[in-house]
Amino acid sequence: MKKIGLIVALVLVGCIGISQIPPGYYNTASGLTGYPLKTALKTIITNGHTDRGYGNLYSGYVTADADNFYDNDGSVLDMYSENPSGVDNYFYTHNNRKCGNYNSEDDCYNREHLMPQSVFSSASPMKNDIHFVVPSDGYVNGQRSNLPFGEVTSTTWTSQNGSKKGPCSFPGYSNLVFEPIDEFKGDIARCMLYFATRYESQVSSWSWGPLNGTSNQVYDQWFVNLLVKWHLQDTVNQREIVRNNASYTYQGNRNPFIDHPEWVTQIWTSTLPNVSVSENRLSSLTIFPNPTVNQSVQIKNEFPIDAVSIFTILGKEVSGYIKENNSGNSMEISGLPAGILLLKITSKENTVVKKLVVQ
Repeated sequence: MKKIGLIVALVLVGCIGISQIPPGYYNTASGLTGYPLKTALKTIITNGHTDRGYGNLYSGYVTADADNFYDNDGSVLDMYSENPSGVDNYFYTHNNRKCGNYNSEDDCYNREHLMPQSVFSSASPMKNDIHFVVPSDGYVNGQRSNLPFGEVTSTTWTSQNGSKKGPCSFPGYSNLVFEPIDEFKGDIARCMLYFATRYESQVSSWSWGPLNGTSNQVYDQWFVNLLVKWHLQDTVNQREIVRNNASYTYQGNRNPFIDHPEWVTQIWTSTLPNVSVSENRLSSLTIFPNPTVNQSVQIKNEFPIDAVSIFTILGKEVSGYIKENNSGNSMEISGLPAGILLLKITSKENTVVKKLVVQ
């Protein structure tokens, strides 16, 4: 176990060159809850925030948004085009094929403001804040435009990775919205909550669908319900931790809701029934090493692992490998064939498919 932890640390520090949470960074928020906690966090993440400008975002993405988690190829990790359970339909190499004009997906990539920049009249530092300005396929970015996020039942448009738009089916709102895939809903929710915190002193004067004109709650109740739901169902993973650390190195501040996910529900209250962290028993799942060079991996999870099935990228089930249960929450698999494999992992009612590269 210590060896695995050491390897993880070396990989993250060596490959990403990132910082961790500085000692005492959140000391002034200690013991606070509710909106006083939010205001304390606002002060913390404003101090040290350096505006690096709009053009430099692409250089920030090289470390903050490198795909070392799904395809493991260092390409641009775009939440609007990534296929977490299969081969991406297309991908971008950092600093190549930047938009530019576009007519369809896979033409070019640009910078997506999860909070539309029209809300704050493209002013700085908001326009340049890497914590909520992310790389995106240009065409999908254009399709989303300045729509709020929401959930869609009747789609009017769907991207190649399954992101979609249409009338909102989430309680409390019925206008047109954009829904990302499940894999990144929590990521986006925490970005939006970061925005509500970092720009607390300005946001009450801005206008956009879900904004409610306050500096404390910031969003309409339906949107709070949505963000809290997504935050709890798609919990913080290693990809977000790496991105937060890289973003801190890049511009000098952090997203507190990645460092302390518990603060979300200490500040915002959902009025939805039955919203709890127990909805996803596989949120803490790790597979290491990935890629693997010795035909073996270790799977670890907070909850017991009930079943693991392995398939080739073409959907053929793999046989002949060896599974050793170290404990109910840990499993070692060896004798894996070389190539890109899909691991289907089940814990009670939850199932997830993860990509594994065997070299």
